[in-house]
Amino acid sequence: MAQTPQQRQANMRFAKAQEKKMGRPDVAQVVKPRGPQKSPISKVWIIVLAFVLCGGLLFEVLRLFF
Repeated sequence: MAQTPQQRQANMRFAKAQEKKMGRPDVAQVVKPRGPQKSPISKVWIIVLAFVLCGGLLFEVLRLFF
């Protein structure tokens, strides 16, 4: 079913009202360049996690040789 001109105008008015409610994004915020991202976990915790995961394997290999 095609829109009548009155429906089209009402839809355009509604869309404009919704756009005003939402506001417009700042151009400076959208195009802002980003630097390198920081990891959410520190290097110390990554090392501890790697030791926990791989440390058992290391100790098992040492146990087999000695």
